[in-house]
Formats: sequence, structure tokens, C-alpha cells
Amino acid sequence: MSPYKSKSNDSKLLRIGVFYDGNYFYHVSNYYNYVHERQSRISISGLHNFIREQASLLESVSGTNRCQIVDAHYFRGRLNAMEASQKGNQLYYERVFDDILMSEGVTTHYFPIKTNNGYRQEREVDLWLAMEAFELALYKQFDILVLIASDGSYVPLVRKLNTLGTRVMLLSWDFDFRDDYGNHKVTRTSQDLLDVVSYPIPMHILINSQQPRDRQITEDLFVSRDASADARKKLHTPTEDNHISTILSIKSGYGFIKYPPTNLFFHFQSVNGCDFNDLEPGDQVSFRIARNEKGEDVAIDVELAE
Repeated sequence: MSPYKSKSNDSKLLRIGVFYDGNYFYHVSNYYNYVHERQSRISISGLHNFIREQASLLESVSGTNRCQIVDAHYFRGRLNAMEASQKGNQLYYERVFDDILMSEGVTTHYFPIKTNNGYRQEREVDLWLAMEAFELALYKQFDILVLIASDGSYVPLVRKLNTLGTRVMLLSWDFDFRDDYGNHKVTRTSQDLLDVVSYPIPMHILINSQQPRDRQITEDLFVSRDASADARKKLHTPTEDNHISTILSIKSGYGFIKYPPTNLFFHFQSVNGCDFNDLEPGDQVSFRIARNEKGEDVAIDVELAE
């Protein structure tokens, strides 16, 4: 037999590009950290290992060492420094997450959030992600492009990638939850997007599966919670605009603060300076009062009081 026989799939290097819709991923990670029973954020390194394992199975490539993420990009709209500084420790937490992305070789692309008639607009993020993804797929010839998104606006991108022969793996999550005003919100992946990708992977089904194999696959998708999570950070003294009371109860992703004559609802996204999961009934907190869409009073900017 000739020593110069063609290479099989076992010797082929599979080139993978990963593209995050950062606003969507942040939303998903918050859900699993504050609402879902996992009570933990999604691990970037764990997610990348999962992608390589799935690519190996789907493309019949022997060994994840032959499935390499050669490019990874994270796109997100972001508040300017002044606005972020007014939201507790948001600047600090953003920097921590930037460090995590950097350590995993993920290139970040941040775009200013524009406000129009009081509503924040982040549509440019979708456009820039699509343009960058197509250009890099064309230039670097990815075998698989992984899209972490749910919006139907990415359908044209996927169709263009299909013409290049680039297979698209879509990681998506479907779930529902209560927002910071107590309103029921539903997150669903566009069916049009699911229909055009090569490898749709419903992550929520894998994560919620009771099958031993699925549980093993998804176990490393989450960040391990620190055993010393009960060590809380001290926060600044409340301002005159703030009220002080105690937490009455904590639920999955939301809680209630004792504030006669009624108890005030607050959502995990309204907590500043500490992890929502570290709060307990009886904790003294400072907060401001706002109105939700129904005209009801709710607590926002909830912080542990000194």
C-alpha cells in the first residue's frame, strides 16, 4: 500500500470558530445562576470543551484534540463608564468577566448602547457579529462556526455560511422567568434560525435531562460555586434616596423585602455588589423604590446595608 494515501477523518484537523451574542449569553448565564436549580454561571472553558466534544461526535473525528477552536469572538452592547459607575459594582464585574474571556482566548467587541426615546437599542451588535463572522469564515475557512444566539436576525448569516460549505452549530436555550418588575418573560429560539443551521443543539434539554450520559456531558458546563461564598462584601452607606429594611423571603431568582404596608418584590437583576444567592431572610438591605409596568411599587438597587 502506498505510504502517501489520502488522510481520513481521523487525521483531519477540524477548525472551529465560536461567536457569542453577548447580550443573549449574559441573559442565559444569569438565568442559570439565579433562577435555575443549578444556581451557577456557565463556564466559558467548559462550554468550549463541550463544543469540541460535540464537533468530534457530529463530524466523526476521532479525539477532541483534532477539534480545535481557532477563533472565538464575543459581541455585546455596553453602557458607558458614567452609567455603569452608577450601577453599584457593575464596572468591576464587567472587568472580571473580561479577564475570563481573555484567559480563554476570546476576542471582545463592545459597542455603545444608544438610547432612543428612553429605550436602549442594541441592534448594531447583531449586524457587526454577522459581518465579522462571515468575513472570518471566508478568510479562515472554518469547518464549523458555532453561533451562541437565538434571534432570527442571524438567518441571513447562516444562509451565507451555508454557501461557503461552513457547517453552523447553534447552541440555544429556551426558558421562562420573572424579570426585575415581576413580569413573566419567555425566551425562545427562532424556529427559522433552527431550520437553517446544520447542527441545532437545544442546551436546555441537555441540561435538564435526567439521562446519566447527558448529565455527565453537561456537568462541566457550569462554574463550581466557591465554598466560601457566604463571605460577603461590604457596601457603601445608603444615600438619602434609599430606604432600609430587611429581606422577608427569598425565592428562585426573586425575593420580597419587608416594607409596610406591603412587601416589596425585587428581582436578582436588581441586586448590586453581591451575589443574589448569598442573600438570606433577615438580611438588612438598602434599596430604592420604582414602579413596574402594572404601576406597582418594587425594590431596585438592592444592596446589603452596613
